[in-house]
Amino acid sequence: MINQTIINQLKEHFKDLEQNIDLSYAPSTHPKQKDLVSMLEAVASTSDKISALEDGPVSEVPAFTLVAEGKVLPVSFTGIPGGHEFTSLILAILHADGKGKQPDESTQQRIRSLKGPVELRTYISLSCTNCPDVVQALNQMALIHPAFSHTMIDGDFAQRDIETLGIQGVPAVFAGDELVHSGRADLGELLQTLEERFGFEEAEEILTHEPYDVAVIGGGPAGCSAAIYSARKGLRTAVIAGRIGGQVNDTASISNLISVPLTTGRELSANLRRHSEDYNMSVFENRTIAEIQPGDLHQLKSDRGEVFPAKQVILATGASWRRLGIPGEEEYIGRGVAFCPHCDGPFFAGKRVAVVGGGNSGIEAAIDLAAICSRVTVIEFADELKADKVLTERLNSLNNVEVHVSAETSAVKGDGSRVTSLEYRDRKSGETASIELDGVFVQIGLLPNSSLAQGVVKTNRFGEIEIDGKGRTDVKGIYAAGDVTTAPFKQIVVAMGEGAKASLAAFEDSLRG
Repeated sequence: MINQTIINQLKEHFKDLEQNIDLSYAPSTHPKQKDLVSMLEAVASTSDKISALEDGPVSEVPAFTLVAEGKVLPVSFTGIPGGHEFTSLILAILHADGKGKQPDESTQQRIRSLKGPVELRTYISLSCTNCPDVVQALNQMALIHPAFSHTMIDGDFAQRDIETLGIQGVPAVFAGDELVHSGRADLGELLQTLEERFGFEEAEEILTHEPYDVAVIGGGPAGCSAAIYSARKGLRTAVIAGRIGGQVNDTASISNLISVPLTTGRELSANLRRHSEDYNMSVFENRTIAEIQPGDLHQLKSDRGEVFPAKQVILATGASWRRLGIPGEEEYIGRGVAFCPHCDGPFFAGKRVAVVGGGNSGIEAAIDLAAICSRVTVIEFADELKADKVLTERLNSLNNVEVHVSAETSAVKGDGSRVTSLEYRDRKSGETASIELDGVFVQIGLLPNSSLAQGVVKTNRFGEIEIDGKGRTDVKGIYAAGDVTTAPFKQIVVAMGEGAKASLAAFEDSLRG
């Protein structure tokens, strides 16, 4: 299950462990128990500080908990964390020993300020590329907060829960029988969700940082490019973001970044982080800037009151998945309404689904889903599909796909626990039709994350920040770059260039005073 290359890598990762970590697995007669024990023993073989031990009451399914120096930790796994979740196990061991990348002290204080107890379960699929981010973030919070516990549960080993709770999308985070979160999220987004759900103790003192020459809001391709170019000029630079990589983290594969024939969103995000770390800049993740107060020294205030003063500001906040805004959509997110076919597609194997959106992302999703679903229906508002010809030709070759153009999606219907149908209106005839199905995948493009800029700088009717040819906004000392702006063509390579351009313009303006 674990080859020698991985064994050697783990030996290197675990060479500095200080505490004794037990992987304490419950006895079980489940047919997959031997696979779990084999995995845990292989991991344990990489360090004399790690042991795999059988302990506790009998379990129906494979399950284990981390124990450090005899103390049971609030992090456990139900199932076998292979595939994408193997990293979650490795990081849990490192974090339990205080190793690996930790949230900054301000973020840790926010975690500790949550009102407990917080007891969460995250249902995952091993094919889900977004699930590990949620699992790892919640595991890390559990190890920081004194009254927080978290269990990862592989849905394949919890079919009764899947049916009872009506889970149709992962990751799905539950507190008791209440769905707390569904879908992709980083630590900052999850922390904000938990603050809203459980409440938090107000900080006794608001942190105000020393002024920066340049503060970049956003950590995607545009933001990291802008920060690197600013730091290269010797400017005191800060990056303030939810996560480095931004939306790129959720991109499965990238084959149009010139000179890089093929990479993944996660790999590119990791490279953006590594490249940024080569320069003298401050990176503040898990932050949401809630307010900009323009002035000779711009004041950036986070949603928790943290203040970042800066002489110049570059807005690189990117864009988010656009939603339909129709009845039933919000209600059934995670219960049939989904945005990621790679993550949630397996839950609809053998079932009928719809893809709303006929652009490249929509048609790619339909093609992928057609391989596992019994029937896929594409709903497109325009009079024809907007995807590239090579994709539409591939779609048309599939015998379990149907396409409706000139169709306006009007409502998602369900029985209270799951989606049962989708309604749409034929824009030519005016007639309304209904499709019985189990899932709806929304793929209608991106919406600029420009709410922060509203009332501060000029935006157009689409919400995009208006910039000149060098990334300047209409406010002195505030610039913008990437998908949040009026710059045409929302592409990674374009965003990188726009970030560099905005940074160079800011430097040019600073020389003029």
